[in-house]
Amino acid sequence: MTHNFGLHFTQELVQRYSFFPGGLAQRYPFLPKEWPESTEQVIPFFVIVVNALGTDDAMRWFDAARTAHRSVVTADEAGTHQFGFAAYLGKEIGIARDPSLAIVAAWEAIKALYEITCRDARADVDAYFECALRACSRGSGRLTSSPGAAAATA
Repeated sequence: MTHNFGLHFTQELVQRYSFFPGGLAQRYPFLPKEWPESTEQVIPFFVIVVNALGTDDAMRWFDAARTAHRSVVTADEAGTHQFGFAAYLGKEIGIARDPSLAIVAAWEAIKALYEITCRDARADVDAYFECALRACSRGSGRLTSSPGAAAATA
């Protein structure tokens, strides 16, 4: 993979969680120990999703995950029955009945990062997905298709 998603994601998190305005955040990021506790644990799971799917599909999944999270929150706030994050996510992305190994890896990674994030009271699930979307959209070295599709055409 040529896209350095992990680095870009970390930079987006610095911008999101920094106490400094604008460009000062890049020069003086606050210490990682002040980030939500889940940050360190979820970064590898976000990277798995991008590595498995490529940036374009990962962006679609992160957007779907954000929508699924909002469905969970809306149902919880309304006190109505909800089917859980995985059910809403499956509906949003339309997972196939016999998914590839890459899809399974991304699916399990996104469920894991969601579970970890939700258990951290200081974490903002929407902010994590927004940072992931912005990291994917950074131009340098961006993959335009999934690694599996590139291998199939080689």
